[in-house]
Amino acid sequence: MSSFRYRAITRDGREVAGVIDADSARQARGNLRQQGLAAYEVVAAGSETSTGGRLPSPRLGNTALMLLTRQWATLLAAGIPVEQALAALIEQSEEVATRTLLTSIREELRAGHPLHRALAKHPRSFGSLYCALVAAGEQSGQLDRVMLRLADNLESSGALRQKVLQATIYPALVVLVASAVVAALMLYVVPQVVAVFQSGKQTLPLLTRLLIATSDLLRLTWPALLVGAVIAVWSARGAWRRDSFRQALQGRLIRLPVVGKLAVAFDSARLAQTLAILVGSGVPLLTALQAAGAVIWLLPLRQALATATTEVREGASLQRALGRSRQFPPLLVHMIGSGESSGQLGDMLDKAARQQNDEVAARLGTATSLLEPLLILGMGGIVLIIVLAILQPIIEVNQLLH
Repeated sequence: MSSFRYRAITRDGREVAGVIDADSARQARGNLRQQGLAAYEVVAAGSETSTGGRLPSPRLGNTALMLLTRQWATLLAAGIPVEQALAALIEQSEEVATRTLLTSIREELRAGHPLHRALAKHPRSFGSLYCALVAAGEQSGQLDRVMLRLADNLESSGALRQKVLQATIYPALVVLVASAVVAALMLYVVPQVVAVFQSGKQTLPLLTRLLIATSDLLRLTWPALLVGAVIAVWSARGAWRRDSFRQALQGRLIRLPVVGKLAVAFDSARLAQTLAILVGSGVPLLTALQAAGAVIWLLPLRQALATATTEVREGASLQRALGRSRQFPPLLVHMIGSGESSGQLGDMLDKAARQQNDEVAARLGTATSLLEPLLILGMGGIVLIIVLAILQPIIEVNQLLH
């Protein structure tokens, strides 16, 4: 029996899509008719559509992937084989994209491919680290345990990213709204108010003259400034693709007082989480270090990890190799050394990951508490200067009248 993707029309005229198991496309159409569906397209899972184009592989978000992995691990822990667990997940899934993805994986399993190779054919949803962990679970016979840890890792990583996102949304909104207010003042309000003063014969204060000059400059050059901003963003994106530029920029970022330590703590937390899962799943340390490099965002830390991997391959301990780079937090390095000396590296990596997550949360709170008042003071200062520049001529006229 094979799986077929279909598109059909219901009795009330709605268009539906899904996956159905049948021995042939003809039988699939007959089964759909029995369900009251008029199928106008039925194709085998993984084959080309009637238009000749291959259906694109759907992409699962972090939350959907976490839920799928946890459900899958629960079914495997109950003793259900991988293929039957996939069939159950397909039946209970409400999203067409998820059913299509799982059906394609199921067909690969039926063709004799191992699970990690079936997952690797969908890199938009399952990254190389995910596939490496599944392969380790298959080899060790502990696939349910590995996938449960994978779900925990996806959940904690998603929570960490959510914290970072929440910490950056408010400052970004403050900057956006304040910039819009200042632009409206400079381009619309200031010219109308200042026109009243320019009609008189008095000499305007220096601050007011500077405000008028700035407003005139912005009104004349805003199209060029907008084009320049677009060009700058496009150039920055091109430069960001070069490793040399990213390494130089991230090297300066690491040296910043608050932001640098936060970025290092964020990458260290992801590294500790990944190594904990890999080492705890029985993956050799060298293989785990090579795979964990993919989760590090900062290039200086990624290069330091690559150098440490080489030293470990030559016989050095992981603690000494990481400590020599002076790029990773000392507490993380000491906890790794404690795990190596006690023979419980996986457990200590788990504790190190939790400690680094707590440090990221603490540093995020500190950065937010510092950044928010600084932004408010900065934007308030700009508005205050504009208001003073407008009020100074009025105050001078009142003094002359008295």
